[in-house]
Amino acid sequence: MTFAPLPEPSPPLLVACLCAGWCRTCDSYRQTFDDLGREFATQARFVWLDVEDDDEALGRIDVVNFPTLLIAHGLDTRFFGPVTPHAQTARQLIQRGLQGSLGLIDDAAVKTLLGTFMP
Repeated sequence: MTFAPLPEPSPPLLVACLCAGWCRTCDSYRQTFDDLGREFATQARFVWLDVEDDDEALGRIDVVNFPTLLIAHGLDTRFFGPVTPHAQTARQLIQRGLQGSLGLIDDAAVKTLLGTFMP
């Protein structure tokens, strides 16, 4: 008896928040981001990146507006930009990312950052 190989599992949606330790808006947004992480725990992987502590991983990416969200599926960037620090804004973006209704962004620096999250 021969079995066909199982398809490779699709990587979960990545939702990364790029913030700074000195940013008071980021401080207040952290709880919201953590709550969203619990809400979507079975569908997405959530990562908090401090732009100063994780500057080596960021490479050429220069984040100037906080909070900035990165939503990706594998190496495909679906959203990368600042967001208002409200749960509903991020929730809608995450839902659209899960539905596949966000566009594709081709940015080499962001793709390099995404590579640091891959096994």
